[in-house]
Amino acid sequence: MHILVEELERPMAIQWERGMSDDEYFQFCASNPDVRIERSAEGDILIMPPVGGESSFRNSELSAELRIWARKDGRGRAFDSSVQYYLPGGAAYSPDASWVLRSRLNELTREEQRKFLRLCPDFVVELMSPSDRLSKLKAKMREWIENGAQLGWLLDPDHRTVYIYRPECEPEQLVNPERLAGEGPVAGFVLVLADVWAEL
Repeated sequence: MHILVEELERPMAIQWERGMSDDEYFQFCASNPDVRIERSAEGDILIMPPVGGESSFRNSELSAELRIWARKDGRGRAFDSSVQYYLPGGAAYSPDASWVLRSRLNELTREEQRKFLRLCPDFVVELMSPSDRLSKLKAKMREWIENGAQLGWLLDPDHRTVYIYRPECEPEQLVNPERLAGEGPVAGFVLVLADVWAEL
């Protein structure tokens, strides 16, 4: 197992003789609440850089729009970037925004609901920040889909570009769209992109 510090040009790696169990990983994250941590499918611990003001503003707008729609729609729950999911492939990731059917959440025990969620969200959004690398986020989006997400949006605000991911399809690229219409699990959700594209 390695610890990788993502903002470095060459990630810093710290190696242990064995990987952490899910319970050890959860405790490690809980013991470091001020650090953004994820785990790759290979068991590497990823230390993520904090986002700046502009990215935080954009993510807040995105999460708010999804939450407002989810509340009206009623079929599922919306989550912001502080949630983390244990994926079937072994990774533990925190998307910038996500949505899960209530029926799937109801299959988890109360204890499971209070920890990292042991499922893949139905819908996931990743919002690129200046410290992110597009190639890594594209690989992460493919991983979300391979683990069960039915729809994924990768938003690149600096280039006003959206990549739409669906199972068994090549990603669709949209340049400078004004809005995105949800489909599949989030049919009816419309994200107006003006505030996501906006600078501070």
